[in-house]
Amino acid sequence: MKGQTHLHSTIEALLNTLIGFTINIVVQIYTFKAFGIQVTIAENFEIGFVFLVVSTLRSYVIRRWFNVIMLKKYAKQVVE
Repeated sequence: MKGQTHLHSTIEALLNTLIGFTINIVVQIYTFKAFGIQVTIAENFEIGFVFLVVSTLRSYVIRRWFNVIMLKKYAKQVVE
């Protein structure tokens, strides 16, 4: 069992995060408005971009971590 490649982990993390980013922007616009927070659309995208970067890194690290766990589990089963 080879596991997921770094490229596939990156693509998955980016796609997941871009979908989340789109949802986040829409929710953020309505939430800020509901709480009386005044920001421009550009500021919404800037704030969202910060979360996009953090989310992408988080998703990638978790994916790679789980990949290592699964590879170790598989290797252990093969040895037994």
